[in-house]
Amino acid sequence: MEYSSRIDLTEFNSKIAELKFAVNSIVKGQDEVLELLLTALLADGHVLLEGVPGVAKTLMAKTLSQLIGVDFKRLQFTPDLMPTDVVGTSILNTQTQEFTFRKGPVFTQFLLVDEINRAPAKTQAALFECMEERQVTFDGKTYALPDFYMVMATQNPIDQEGTYRLPEAQMDRFLMKITVGYPSVESELKILQEYHQGNNLHEVKFDKPVITLDELKQMRSMLTQVVVDDSLMKYLCNIVAATRDSTYTWIGGSPRASIALLQTAKAHAILSGRDFVTPDDIHFLAPYILAHRVTLTAEAELNGMTITQLVKQIIDSVAIDN
Repeated sequence: MEYSSRIDLTEFNSKIAELKFAVNSIVKGQDEVLELLLTALLADGHVLLEGVPGVAKTLMAKTLSQLIGVDFKRLQFTPDLMPTDVVGTSILNTQTQEFTFRKGPVFTQFLLVDEINRAPAKTQAALFECMEERQVTFDGKTYALPDFYMVMATQNPIDQEGTYRLPEAQMDRFLMKITVGYPSVESELKILQEYHQGNNLHEVKFDKPVITLDELKQMRSMLTQVVVDDSLMKYLCNIVAATRDSTYTWIGGSPRASIALLQTAKAHAILSGRDFVTPDDIHFLAPYILAHRVTLTAEAELNGMTITQLVKQIIDSVAIDN
């Protein structure tokens, strides 16, 4: 079916295609992960990447930050890391005998938090205000973070020793949780060929960004023009409400989950070259928006139910009202 777009996406599509090509030249075999990260980028949200070591989680973040031309900092979470190592601390100026605030690594535009579950709860909590309100409060003073602010965190799903489970409130601040799997054999072969030729992909530097910050802000402004039919809006709400009403769940998705699903659906629509949302956008994104926000009952877990299975069941069972 042909349609006439109400938004001129010509330049947008060109920039996104160039961005994807540049990322794929470094990160091999993670096309779906890249699609989801670009969706989160347009929807102005934070992302939690979960995957075994060595599947390019950190490389993806570093590459993307270079290509959108923003300040980037990497913070390695460890068991001995303190909250002041994250947000900053007061330093005594011996000349004036006054304390001045020295900003921590969270004061950047693109923050990569490696192995976020390695630090204890009090250090994890240092990110709460940063991620939600885009500000830091220290000693009664509030310091604003940049207009563009994105946190991308990674965690290892298989190593449990020396880790601290993220609390529900922390998980809810991530727009998406994305599982990064293994690349295909063909993609892995390309990786080996690059290294065999002496190309260390972790050392690649781009001459200039593909998308400037002003261009990204302009892209984000397009979301308000994406059409969402009332029936799809109701459908979206019913899916999130079903996670609360299910007998298998202890905690369901909050209104923040509904907003996240709406924003990402609109972002995915324009990434797909459309200025309107379809049910397929919602179906594709719902597991990444809801799975980390839903907690199963103990009985459901004992019966072998997984959150992914539950979310799929809910999507399949909720009908669209015409």
